[in-house]
Amino acid sequence: MFASSLVGVELTFDAFDADNHYYEALDAFTRHLDPRLGPRCVQWATINGRQYHVVGGRVSHAVANPTFDPIAKAGAMHDYFRGNPNGLNPLEFLRDREPIPAAYRDRDARLAKLDEQGLEAMWLFPTLGVLYEELLKHDPEAVNHTFRAFNQWLSEDWGFHYQNRIFAAPYISLADVSWACHELEWALAEGARVIVIRPAAVFTGDGPKPPTHTDFDPFWSLVNEAGITVVVHAGDSGYSSNGYADDGFAANFTGGVWQPSIKAFSIERAAHDFLITLVFAKHFDRFPNLRIASVENGSTFLRDLFAKLGSQVKKTPGYYRENPVDTFRRHIWINPFWEDDPYEVTELMGADRVIFGSDWPHIEGMPKPLDYVPEIKELDAASQLRILRDNARELNTLRPA
Repeated sequence: MFASSLVGVELTFDAFDADNHYYEALDAFTRHLDPRLGPRCVQWATINGRQYHVVGGRVSHAVANPTFDPIAKAGAMHDYFRGNPNGLNPLEFLRDREPIPAAYRDRDARLAKLDEQGLEAMWLFPTLGVLYEELLKHDPEAVNHTFRAFNQWLSEDWGFHYQNRIFAAPYISLADVSWACHELEWALAEGARVIVIRPAAVFTGDGPKPPTHTDFDPFWSLVNEAGITVVVHAGDSGYSSNGYADDGFAANFTGGVWQPSIKAFSIERAAHDFLITLVFAKHFDRFPNLRIASVENGSTFLRDLFAKLGSQVKKTPGYYRENPVDTFRRHIWINPFWEDDPYEVTELMGADRVIFGSDWPHIEGMPKPLDYVPEIKELDAASQLRILRDNARELNTLRPA
C-alpha cells in the first residue's frame, strides 16, 4: 500500500521508519535471567503501591511507570516540541492516557499498524533497554547477564527480521569485549540486520575507555567483516551537568513546573563526542567497512562538529589521509530530530546520509510516523525517496567486507 497524500506531498511509495520503539514486556529483563542474579541486574519492586525496576540494587525513576499501562498517547508532546504555541505546562500534554495498545508489545498487531501507517518496514529499538547500561556500569558482568537475557527476550517476542518488515536491534555493550563478540555472532546467526549501542565511553573492568580503544578491535573487526550497521541510539550516556542540574535521567520538575536546564542537551553532547571521536581516532581507516547510524540524537551539533574537524586538519598536519569531514560523511548517517531543520542537515550531510525516523510511539515523537513528510516538502522527489526509504533500506542490508 502507498502512503496517503500529506499537505500537498504525494508519496508513491511506503516509507522505511528508522526509529520505532516497543514498550518492554513486564518480563523483558527477567524471563531469561537467573533469579539469583536479580539483585545485581534487574528486579521488580512495589513502592507505595507503584511498581518500579530496581537496577543494580537501585530503584530506577528513569520513567514514571515502567509497566507502561496506562500510557500517554503517541506524540503526546508534539505541540510542545513544535514550540508550545498555546503556552501549556508540559505536564498537561501527558494527562491523556490510555490502556497500552497491542501494537506496542505484539509484533502481529504492529504489522497491521505498519500497513495502516504507510510503512514498508522499520527498525525497532528499546525504551528502557537504552537506559540501564549506565546504571550497571560499575559491574560489567551484570551488564553481560542483563543484556544476554534481554536480547533473548527480544528475539522471542519480536524477532530480528520478522516478516522482513520488523527489524528489532539487539543491544550490545562493549563492557566485556569477549561477551560483545559472542553476542554479535549470536545476533548475526539469528538474522539481525542492525545492532544498537549507546553513545558513551565504555566502562570496563579496567575503567572507562573510548569505544575506539584497541581493546575493542575484535568486536569492530567482526562488525567490519559482517557489514552490519551499528546504530548509536540516544539513551542514558551518563553525562554529568557538573552541578548545574540534577543528573537524574528523568526530566526535572520543581513544584509541578518543567524547569529548563542544561541536562536537556546531554543527548546531543553525547552523540557529538562519540561520533567525533571515531574520526579523531581514525577508526574508519582501520575498519573501512563500518556504517554508523546516529538515531534520535538530533543534528544541530553537526555544523559545529564539522568546524572542529576542519580546525584539526590545520592543527595536526599530515595526520589525516583525507578531509575528516569527508570521512564522516562516508561512514555516518544522521537521523535528525523531527523538529530540527531538515534542509540544514541535508545540506551538511547530503540526502544520501539522512534517514527518517519518527520515534513512534514515544511521546516526543510524531503522532503518526508520516506526519514528518511535510517537514521535507521542499526537497526534490529523489531526495525525499532517499531520506524516507532508500537510505534505511541500504543500511538494513548486510554488506560483508
